[in-house]
Amino acid sequence: MKAPTFELPYLDNPDQTFNLSDVIGEKVIVLTFWASWCPDCARDLPKKEQFYKTMRHNNIEMMTINVTGRERDMSEAHKFQEQFLTQPVLQDRGREIYDLYQGDGVPTTIVIDLDGNIVGHFGDKDDFVEVIKIIGDYFPAQ
Repeated sequence: MKAPTFELPYLDNPDQTFNLSDVIGEKVIVLTFWASWCPDCARDLPKKEQFYKTMRHNNIEMMTINVTGRERDMSEAHKFQEQFLTQPVLQDRGREIYDLYQGDGVPTTIVIDLDGNIVGHFGDKDDFVEVIKIIGDYFPAQ
């Protein structure tokens, strides 16, 4: 299935936007939808953040999307980002992009290949190791 394209503002700078179509074909893309109150997000996002800090950014585009339509208090979303995330954080328009990607819980992680196809869709109970395995398929050992 082709990944739906979108353009969303950054949570910490709503005047700037990210357009998915700008990176399709250049990098494998990992999107993680989250909300600040979510205990599964609190377990999942630090693993992804550690991976983000150690990976080669020229091959993979990682970012998170705060699902504002599932957020209880946007000030908590901003605090969560400031405390735990250095990777780019986008701000959904309510649940628009989350629903477009058929999110069924938070976190929901989507992996998009170089051709713009969704090759991984992971829910709140999936292990991050499974996400790494999908990403690894695109970068064979040298």
